[in-house]
Amino acid sequence: MNDVLQLKGRFEQKASANRPGAPTLAANQRVNVSHLDSLKKDLLEMERFWKNQELLNGALISVYYNKVAAKSNRISGIFSKGKKANDTIVGAKFRENSEKHKHVITHFVNLQSVEHSIQSITRTIQILNDEFGGQVDTETFNDKKNIAKIDFDFYGITKTLFQQIIVDASYVEKFDLGEGKFNTEKEAIVTLYDTNTDVKELLRKLGIRVSADRILDDHTVLLDEDYLEILLRDAPYLVAMAVEDFAKFSPTDFHENFRESSFGISGPTNEPTIGVIDTLFDERVYFGEWVEYHDMLDKNIEKTSDDMFHGTAVSSIIVDGPRLNPDLDDGCGNFKVRHFGVATAKAFSSFSIIKMIREIISQNRDIHVWNLSLGSNDEVNQNFISAEGAILDQIQFDNDVIFVIAGTNKSSTEPAKKIGAPADSLNSVVVNSVGINNQPALYTREGIVLEFFAKPDVSYYGGTPEKWMKVCEPLGEANVSGTSYAAPWISRKLSYLIDVMDLPREVAKAMLIDSALGWENKTDYDSIKLRGYGVVPQKIEDILKSKNDEIKFVISGVSEEYNTYNYRFPVPIADGKYPYIAKATMCYFPKTSRNQGVDYTNTELDLYFGRVKNDKGDIITINDNQQSMESEDHPMNEEEARKLFRKWDNVKHIGEVIRPKARSKKVYEDKLWGMSIKTKERLQSRDGKGIRFGVVVTLREMNGVNRIEDFILQCGLNNWLVTRLNVEQRVEVYQTAEETVEFE
Repeated sequence: MNDVLQLKGRFEQKASANRPGAPTLAANQRVNVSHLDSLKKDLLEMERFWKNQELLNGALISVYYNKVAAKSNRISGIFSKGKKANDTIVGAKFRENSEKHKHVITHFVNLQSVEHSIQSITRTIQILNDEFGGQVDTETFNDKKNIAKIDFDFYGITKTLFQQIIVDASYVEKFDLGEGKFNTEKEAIVTLYDTNTDVKELLRKLGIRVSADRILDDHTVLLDEDYLEILLRDAPYLVAMAVEDFAKFSPTDFHENFRESSFGISGPTNEPTIGVIDTLFDERVYFGEWVEYHDMLDKNIEKTSDDMFHGTAVSSIIVDGPRLNPDLDDGCGNFKVRHFGVATAKAFSSFSIIKMIREIISQNRDIHVWNLSLGSNDEVNQNFISAEGAILDQIQFDNDVIFVIAGTNKSSTEPAKKIGAPADSLNSVVVNSVGINNQPALYTREGIVLEFFAKPDVSYYGGTPEKWMKVCEPLGEANVSGTSYAAPWISRKLSYLIDVMDLPREVAKAMLIDSALGWENKTDYDSIKLRGYGVVPQKIEDILKSKNDEIKFVISGVSEEYNTYNYRFPVPIADGKYPYIAKATMCYFPKTSRNQGVDYTNTELDLYFGRVKNDKGDIITINDNQQSMESEDHPMNEEEARKLFRKWDNVKHIGEVIRPKARSKKVYEDKLWGMSIKTKERLQSRDGKGIRFGVVVTLREMNGVNRIEDFILQCGLNNWLVTRLNVEQRVEVYQTAEETVEFE
């Protein structure tokens, strides 16, 4: 077995050289006067509606697109008075009751912008009638000569604005108030659109008074059922999203078979600590000395022994899982736990737990890995991330931590069911459960999140009737099953990679997912929705080692500009060819915006890896990714880019398929491979500047030859610092670093 290599070197940074040209119609498009007139009437109605209300100093207007609209396809001429139209977006969802995914994007604009848009459309209609006979198609519109002959000063509109209005109209079906349907009649966490108005003041105008302790952030509040009724009756258009606050736990299938624990365990020393946020913990269990327990519940809440079972069982796996389940020994040893009891066994307030988690993380910054095996029985919404999931994503963007979350359960007899909050957290590692045959357990629930994002991330063994998971509960040993008991095993592995092997969390997550994928490269929706990217290997050494015919290396970097790149990877050559198949997995932790709905991630990192073709830095990437080639020869719509290349997802995997008759690759003049990370922003705030990424690359030699020593030598000659991720050496370094030094 070969060690995994860690490469440290410099990534160069380069700003984007692309400058937007004149607006053009996509292929086979046609825009006519009747459609423009329909859009104008929609805006006139929106203007009338918003002029007659006194709640807002502006207008909330939803744009209904005829497709999943890429950033470059969104309106740029309409609503452009005073600021860019993209800067006025406050929400995005997919249209309900539609066979195809179609964007509905909500803007908050001033009335002057609406009036200006109506005037611009009116003048565009006049030009279409006078110059183009009432309609224009792609070929006619994109011909510069046809545009150049128009006297735009005569029509009172600029050439660029006219072109933008035509292109906007080709993608937009209508304008409307939007859809404000929410299936909740109980106390709910409500998020209002960002309308530049203080949320307390806005609600006060409706007769709704909320105290500071019921406000989560600038736009999100906790409302009781009476206030919720007032809001949804009088101003439903203000509500971006609403979910019931009091969530029932997802069920756990288990077979109780208690017996008093016969185990003993020596005291902890310098083992890593994993944070656990769960139900309560029973400090009397045999491993109690390994757990630092904090009861976060209000003292007035009635607590029973039942409230300790789940949390105690979860912590028992983290501390001593291999001894409870010898056939699942992962080689990671024991871990200490800092356990925070935040819920009883019956149900929990999402609002309260969100606030507690914020406080817990802020006061325990020494912990890098957090296990959260709580989950809602309710399904996630198709148009927005749960409040719990969004807070976890924000915490992980702001802090050097990673959450491991159980994928939630259903009853074995229930039909297929979507995962529940907070398993829709994108930055977290979400874990579903499989049986010993590596097939999804009957209680496993389904991803995908927001109709696109890949959740769960991975799967692991969580116990089934064929082989229960053994845990320690307050009454002793018990046989259990559920995703709650799969997640702690992944927390152990991540803590080992981060705390013992000293890897950045981005690299650790990438290695975990890459190990689950293997060489199958199954990243289609049907494969991901139940098992994620696959089942993580049991032994930690199977993540930290590669086969003798493989060169596996990890690398991390920081994106500062549009293109972050290094073109000096010296892949060994044999007989004038590259005899390899390759794969790469990248992870990063982007800033997210819950109020943007389905367009949740602010930053896209696009991965390119392969042979360097020329001195311009062109890379023949291993997955034929051509998203950055913005020419007519490489047309690609947004939905295709998301499906084929996981655009906007924070996990990227690119890989070649193993074929019996695969051919070696051509060697180009520089005899080097390159990696390029293209950074794209959804909004204008440059949220991707300074974002870290981790990549794991594997090169498999087609003829079974071990070429790792040649690779290490060549890397040194190309300014790479290469270290082996040797488990024994890293453990020794960790133990030495954690020793307490006593000075005489």
